[in-house]
Amino acid sequence: MEGTVEEALEGIPARWWHKTEDGRLQCDLCPRECKLKNNQRAACFVRARRGDEMILTTYGRSSGFCIDPIEKKPLNHFFPGSSVLSFGTAGCNLACKFCQNWDISKSRDMDRLMSHATPKAIAHAAARYGSKSVAFTYNDPVIFAEYAMDTADACHTRGIQTVAVTAGYMHLKPAREFYAKMDAANIDLKGFTDDFYHQLCIGHLQPVLDLIAMVHHETNCWIELTTLLIPGHNDSDAELKMLSEWCFKELGTDVPLHFSAFHPDYRMGNIPATPLETLRRARKIAQDAGLRYVYIGNVHDREADTTFCPTCHNPVVARDWYEILGYNLDETGHCKHCHTPIAGRFGKFAPPFGSKRIPVTLAFEL
Repeated sequence: MEGTVEEALEGIPARWWHKTEDGRLQCDLCPRECKLKNNQRAACFVRARRGDEMILTTYGRSSGFCIDPIEKKPLNHFFPGSSVLSFGTAGCNLACKFCQNWDISKSRDMDRLMSHATPKAIAHAAARYGSKSVAFTYNDPVIFAEYAMDTADACHTRGIQTVAVTAGYMHLKPAREFYAKMDAANIDLKGFTDDFYHQLCIGHLQPVLDLIAMVHHETNCWIELTTLLIPGHNDSDAELKMLSEWCFKELGTDVPLHFSAFHPDYRMGNIPATPLETLRRARKIAQDAGLRYVYIGNVHDREADTTFCPTCHNPVVARDWYEILGYNLDETGHCKHCHTPIAGRFGKFAPPFGSKRIPVTLAFEL
């Protein structure tokens, strides 16, 4: 679906929609199922009706490109120490009151999208900068799925892996097509009650659970989960126990779970930051439920950053924030101490990228 700058800026035909009996066009991409009259936009703002077709207005347009450590996504079991070329667009199909990237995901200002790049240009840049993977992040790639999928195809022709950082709010039919092209994903499990999703995200819990289970059981995409803990809203022992037990029952012992610290932002500036003690309590609850790989983020805790072998309990990937201090896995992902296989995607360990963040500029055409 490559094209010129002018064609991309006009928007490209979208997938996953149908015409209703009353003449509106219904988007079938996510559970919102927005029904559009002519010239209306969906709740995500980037999918719109033009005449008798639905278009994606942000194809080929980005809010910017950066090279990050893969651990920042966060992905701790996907080629640790490697670099990832990251980018997003604008808009979102959820409306989280606590959004930590609200200036991008809530933006309706298309002028923010100053970077233009074709899928081939993105793949070329990832190879040129030595990035192991490309991440669709900053806002949710669900809403620019066509762009992300075309980019994934271009990346795979160059041996570049692809990563989705997403809230997982997507219908299962398009999700099966989307995740068939993703090598890894970090999926937000924002809470474990429908009230939380309804009141703070303007969405629902069950579609997210269904998607996580589908990706884990039906695709080859490696997944890790993240829950941002918001004091007084999703951090009770009872809710954390339910969340952890669901992960254990539905996903098994080996899907990594990250508990991340909230900081006051967007429409929840009156809520205090998450105490370190809350994150450590959540981690213990998840470990007690049987999960082997539980991490905490947005705070400094070297032990909770580190991957330990579940058999001999030695550190196999020692971390401090995004820095790798020690690496004791062989190329197949087995512990060098006792040869236990560690769940994830691993390969030959190269000198780690480190914690730096490097903004880069891409040209639209090669």
